[in-house]
Amino acid sequence: MKVLHVYRTYYPDPPGGLQEAIRQICFSTQPLGVENTVFTLSPHPHPARIERPEAQVVRCRSWAAPASCDLGGLYAFATFRQLVQESDLVHYLFPWPFADLLREAAPRKPSVLTYISDIVRQRWLGRLYEPLLWRTMRSMDAIVSNVPDYAAHSPVLSRPELQQRLRFIPLGIAETACTSAADPHILERLGLREGEPFVLFIGVLRYYKGLHTLLQACAQTQGRVVIAGSGPEQAALLAQAEALGLKNTVFAGWVTDAEKTALLRACRALVLPSHLRSEAFGMVLVEASLCGKPMISCEIGTGTSYVNLHGETGLVVAPEAPAALAQAMNQLLRNEALAQRLGSAARRRYEQMFSGASLGQAYTQLYRQVLEST
Repeated sequence: MKVLHVYRTYYPDPPGGLQEAIRQICFSTQPLGVENTVFTLSPHPHPARIERPEAQVVRCRSWAAPASCDLGGLYAFATFRQLVQESDLVHYLFPWPFADLLREAAPRKPSVLTYISDIVRQRWLGRLYEPLLWRTMRSMDAIVSNVPDYAAHSPVLSRPELQQRLRFIPLGIAETACTSAADPHILERLGLREGEPFVLFIGVLRYYKGLHTLLQACAQTQGRVVIAGSGPEQAALLAQAEALGLKNTVFAGWVTDAEKTALLRACRALVLPSHLRSEAFGMVLVEASLCGKPMISCEIGTGTSYVNLHGETGLVVAPEAPAALAQAMNQLLRNEALAQRLGSAARRRYEQMFSGASLGQAYTQLYRQVLEST
């Protein structure tokens, strides 16, 4: 079974949670007979084809990315059309409006769409995009939501006309994601003492991640906070940290997979302070669960509170509430026994809900059902 996955960016370009989600879907379905290809755009698509362990990656040039929507040229349409012809099924990851245009110009094939997030920030652009969005939604053979509550509150997924096609498959991560070799030198490079408890953030530094609130909370936190990642908000966050005079906050910048593994294994807890619904699931929470670490997240009515259950696998606080966030971080920094208890529960929930085996079986079964019914 040949499946073509479609999203605006992918490895080896700097990744985010959705790119990791695609990678894990490919990894987990591969042993079950799925041959995966990823179509994507890149500012520097050389080489154009890359053979990765999880999939073949085919890249065309991204000429611009207004409102985080990468746009390709005529060659992208021709390449995509050829890849669709060679595939049995096309798997779209939403949102990426340019993919809707690609779909319009390509031959009809059985299609699945995984709905990651509503369009939150670009509301006026969303209204212009709405007619094309609904053409895409109505053309899908199945639409996947990662979290039941998100689907119930989404202005798109909650529409009655989509309910017959709606499926629920939580995102997941294969066990090997945190069993790779760790690079312990990252701790020394960041000035962290062996055994020193610290709270860790990992992710792209984007507007919806709530990092402005995290920095305000750091001023009230009695321990180190490591922020690992790069992104468009980096300069503003560095300036804010300097203005606050923070001495306990370490900006690690972009980290390798081996460095990320070392940080996850060494941290006391992981924090994800996202305050907007653009954070629809929080793949990094699953990574923390896999590593047996407790989590701190915010209640924003999305999948973050599905992965992280308050009082069971971690702590959930109100969004944009620095004092509450600081209190949660201090609680886990001070109480190692509590952190271990919550982390063990997080690991058990990972095994039950978010393992690679569960992810692979669910998507492979869905692909086969769609192919059999079309």
